[in-house]
Amino acid sequence: MQWDPPLTEAILIKRYKRFLADVRLGSDTTTVHVPNTGSMTGCWEPEWGCAISRSTNPTRKMPYTLELTHNGASWIGVNTGTANKLALKWIQDGLIPELSGYDRITPEKKVRGSRIDFFLDSHPSLPAAYVEVKSVTLKLDGVAQFPDAVSERAQKHVTELIALKCEGFRAVLLYIVQRQDVGSVRPAASIDPTYAALLREATKAGVEVLAYQADLDLHGIRFGRSLPVSLA
Repeated sequence: MQWDPPLTEAILIKRYKRFLADVRLGSDTTTVHVPNTGSMTGCWEPEWGCAISRSTNPTRKMPYTLELTHNGASWIGVNTGTANKLALKWIQDGLIPELSGYDRITPEKKVRGSRIDFFLDSHPSLPAAYVEVKSVTLKLDGVAQFPDAVSERAQKHVTELIALKCEGFRAVLLYIVQRQDVGSVRPAASIDPTYAALLREATKAGVEVLAYQADLDLHGIRFGRSLPVSLA
């Protein structure tokens, strides 16, 4: 997936009010939209390099969006919406073997009082699958971890996946890791112990947990590799 339009490099000054950041473009300072509801722990510091996209919508109040930051070792994809786009493309292209072979992919499938990111059906031999995607950007102790803040929403999704598995569906939690300086994934038990406990319960119930890493830079985002997931 190429950046369209191309990204512009800048220097990150600060992030504030969750959805705003100030960046330096040459000698100018501009405010950009931050499409990330999490804490972004370890994803930014003042004077880090960053990359921003510019909307082609002339009526948009804030034309720039923060897409990437750079910690000196790796680009980090901080736009959480990118994870779903990558997941869809990689599933469609057959790059995630565990989810290949389905004829139909339905985004944002309603399930009782919530929505699951993707519903896959019409497989020649496997049950229909519900797939919930999570963008992973946090790095702690050298490992990618999720979530980066206590998340009742993420807890609810795990509970929903357990229920769907009990109903006979495949239930899959798919982590899309948007940084390259990590080699494995685990739940952030030190941040959200309830989520970590629910995830252990989910795997015992048969929920599948997958993790795939993106290879990203200023030119675009490419499929990387599968990463091991530890529940310890």
